[in-house]
Amino acid sequence: MSTRTTLRYDDVEVGDQLPPLDLPVTRTLIVSTAIATRDYQDVHHDPSLALERGSPDIFMNILTTNGLVARYITDWSGPETFVRAIRIRLGAPNYPGDTMRMMGTVSEKADGVVTVTVKGSNRLGDHVTGTVDLALPAQPSDVPGGGRATKSGKATKAGKATKAGKATKAGKAKKKGRDQ
Repeated sequence: MSTRTTLRYDDVEVGDQLPPLDLPVTRTLIVSTAIATRDYQDVHHDPSLALERGSPDIFMNILTTNGLVARYITDWSGPETFVRAIRIRLGAPNYPGDTMRMMGTVSEKADGVVTVTVKGSNRLGDHVTGTVDLALPAQPSDVPGGGRATKSGKATKAGKATKAGKATKAGKAKKKGRDQ
């Protein structure tokens, strides 16, 4: 379980700037994340075929970009953040050797949802723009989705946990070795 503190809903105000994050775009990052997301399009791993298709080199896929946007948000907000929605639009490609600079601003805050406007830019311009909706806990023990956190960091429906971090149907903890 992470010891990092999660921001609380009341800690965040519209207009807050997230710290910038520079992400080096390497050939390994592009290829490995394309494979990890099961995107086997040749433009994400074969430089000669990418060139044949009109690109100067391989380039990052949208699923990787989406994951990097989520990482940027949760690195800022903390491990108890619940990402509700990510809406992004791609622009300039991310090629090997680029550095993508992620930036964000809290643009809305209402009904328990914080919206962050994000942008990731490289030497060619904006690679990604969009918004991320997230839920932050109101109090340290609140976990989005209800319940209380167990030692393993998972929420239980009834809010009471066993030593193993699992809740019983009735929500009461059972000790090992007792009749079940």
